[in-house]
Amino acid sequence: MPRRERNKFVKRGQVLELLIEDYAFGGKGIGRIRNEHGEFVVFVPNTLPGQLVKAQVKKSSKTYAECKLFEVLKNSEDEVELPYQDIPGAPYIKLPIEKQHTYKKQSTLELFKRIGKVADIEDKFDEFVTSPNTFHYRNKMEYGFSAIGYNHELKTDVDEFTLGFKKRGTWWCGDNLNNDSGLFDKQVEDNLKLIRAYCQNTGLAPWHAPKKEGFFRYFVVRKSYKTNRLLFNLVTTSYDLPKFDLDAFAQYLVELFGDRVAGLLHTINDEIGDRTIATTGSINLVYGENKIVEELLGLNFEISMKSFFQTNPKSAEKLYSKVIDYALDDKSAIDDSVVMDLFCGTGTIGQILASRSNNTKIVGVDIVASAIEDAMENAKRNGIEGLKFYAADVGKFLNEHPEYNNKIKTIILDPARAGIAPKTLKKIINLNADRLVYVSCNPATQARDTEQLMQAGYTIKKFSLVDQFPHTAHIETVFLFEKA
Repeated sequence: MPRRERNKFVKRGQVLELLIEDYAFGGKGIGRIRNEHGEFVVFVPNTLPGQLVKAQVKKSSKTYAECKLFEVLKNSEDEVELPYQDIPGAPYIKLPIEKQHTYKKQSTLELFKRIGKVADIEDKFDEFVTSPNTFHYRNKMEYGFSAIGYNHELKTDVDEFTLGFKKRGTWWCGDNLNNDSGLFDKQVEDNLKLIRAYCQNTGLAPWHAPKKEGFFRYFVVRKSYKTNRLLFNLVTTSYDLPKFDLDAFAQYLVELFGDRVAGLLHTINDEIGDRTIATTGSINLVYGENKIVEELLGLNFEISMKSFFQTNPKSAEKLYSKVIDYALDDKSAIDDSVVMDLFCGTGTIGQILASRSNNTKIVGVDIVASAIEDAMENAKRNGIEGLKFYAADVGKFLNEHPEYNNKIKTIILDPARAGIAPKTLKKIINLNADRLVYVSCNPATQARDTEQLMQAGYTIKKFSLVDQFPHTAHIETVFLFEKA
């Protein structure tokens, strides 16, 4: 066998200092290495043009390399100073929001040209929908405990009780959150250091990732924008649990946050995997209630700690309004017809649509049984009729219900990040709907699906971009496809 040619520019594991020159879809900054062999492209996620960064090569080929970001050594001239603590989950927080929008729009349009083969994508563009809240927009945050911290002055790992987020570029090292990050609830994050001190004073150990041992694992908080109340979940192992007073911890949270505390849950997670809720663990109510209520477009939704719910509810209202606008683009195609809401989750879109159209029968399908249970409960609470929800794999459901073939005029699609499996997409196409409203949190897989839909005779009537997650690379897309 011929010997594999050695990369003339980088090798796996190598740490580089790079100037980021361009921006590609998904938040990948582009750096370039130039030497006597020519020019070599290096992609570094969560970076911006103008930044000087330290990054480690994770994967390389003859033409390019992919790196993991360790540290931003020098900011871009476009970035501004803010009063928030820097965290990995908000890599672009110092970049003015208008610049963020420009990068997101340009890179997403290029993606649909390249992967979706849509040459005239600019002509189909409808609107860039901005988030009503640029800061403090999230309704859920997961903070992790760690026995290994990071000393920013010495730039090295240290043995330390930490509560916050993973140090950028590491899996074993925590970084204390001492101040408001600008993403979640200011009062919660300003008090997190006090919660850390309370836990540390118990003498019980935080999770040690390399050794896979310890007591404290996660502290999860959900917030309702409707009521301003907080639901807490403390995740620990069962080892040493008799030494920790859960009731006293609940009372401490009430001392800090008063009547904002809706409830405290305790989750036991003895698995070594890095997840907040274990597949084999238990979750018990310690204090108060186990749910909070949120409102979207006039409808109320009960949210448990496990429920999926849009992380930016104020922006989600704008997202769902755009989906409903597209679904009602031809009102005559909706009234007195069946609308299929596939990958429906907790049924939010279907309920909003049912409340705004006449005699529309909506069929919601999702593989997550607990989400379907929540959907049924929420529809009942909101007094909305004409909805049927099924807990089933979408592909199998379409096989088992041939009565819907040629009966559906509109299909709403809102799949997970992986997009729609090719076999399932073929079954959806075979339903022969007049129109598809396709919502995506991952435009890369949507662009792939777009090519298949266009080959099947669908055309893009229009699409919008929705900024659900300011200060990150994420963008949501809403497309309206019509049968040619």
